[in-house]
Amino acid sequence: MSQGLDGLRRPDRPGRALVAIPIAWIVAVSVTDVLAPPHIHLGPLLVAAPAITPLFGGPWTVGLVAALAVIAQTVIGVLRDTGELLSANHEAQVLALLLVGASLVVFCVVRERRARELTQVRYVSETAQRVVLPPLPGRLGPLRTASLYLAAEAEARIGGDLYAAARTASGTRLIVGDVRGKGLTAVGDASLLLGAFRVAAHRRASLGELVAYLDRSVCWDLTEPGETGRYGETFITATVLDIPDRGDRVQMVSCGHPPPIVLREGRPTTMNARHPAPPLGLGELADPSYHVEGFPFLPGDLMLLYTDGVTEARDPAGTFYPLAERVTGWTESDPDALLGRLRRDLLHHVGGHLDDDAAMIVVERPVTPRA
Repeated sequence: MSQGLDGLRRPDRPGRALVAIPIAWIVAVSVTDVLAPPHIHLGPLLVAAPAITPLFGGPWTVGLVAALAVIAQTVIGVLRDTGELLSANHEAQVLALLLVGASLVVFCVVRERRARELTQVRYVSETAQRVVLPPLPGRLGPLRTASLYLAAEAEARIGGDLYAAARTASGTRLIVGDVRGKGLTAVGDASLLLGAFRVAAHRRASLGELVAYLDRSVCWDLTEPGETGRYGETFITATVLDIPDRGDRVQMVSCGHPPPIVLREGRPTTMNARHPAPPLGLGELADPSYHVEGFPFLPGDLMLLYTDGVTEARDPAGTFYPLAERVTGWTESDPDALLGRLRRDLLHHVGGHLDDDAAMIVVERPVTPRA
């Protein structure tokens, strides 16, 4: 929290130097107005000084500049008016400066309060992401991994996309998924599924049993007690993988989710499921049978898992991001390097802003695995 609040104070440091600009303006207008002929009145220009100060200063700085402008206007009135302290014209100008200065001070107070609230929201969202969706460790047994989450909402930091990994006695189990919907509800649904996966990934003997348990968990958790008519309103697409420590064949159950891509010597292969299951949460409606499929994952291969926020990202012309085509020929052999290049290329394609959350995982089976 303190880092965020410190970040709010940093703009005040250059602001201390910039405050010389409105002060110089006040001096210049005051001197010119006093020396000008009687029919020329430049005092109203003093309002520009407090008006520009919020660009770089806080409420105290704005109040100081506004007070100097009021004093300058009063001095101008005393020096230019003869026989009376202030004319009605100068009194009106002083009153206008007071009102403008007070309004700007209130504006700066409200702005800084909202900036602090925004900093707190960012802090909470980043903490929630670390708790609900922490980055995958760089090592999962013999595998090397890298993960990335890009939220469509700049301040949200986290949404309904999800991923997790669990080590078993014989390998690593991975899940990547996408909750239907957005906002806090999607975050809650994602956390429920991730919790069920982390608990069951170690206990369920087969991949089919694990996915069946996850489907039931989604149905139970996303339906309120006593309700029976909400099945199908919320569902989660997911791909669940079992990667053995020894052996070159990965087991997969696909539940309506985009297929993995295996990158071998710069050539991508999309691992489409021949018998995909319905998304998690629809088991009560579809009564699915979960077909466990397999594909080769050899030493030196890189496997890319992702959500539809990647493949459905559009450029300004409306063209979808061609993931398999773009990664063709990429020679990065390190998961972090490949993920970094993919992130830059994806954001360049969309012009810097995603319309949907995107999660990406890169898994490498090293040529010489560590013991």
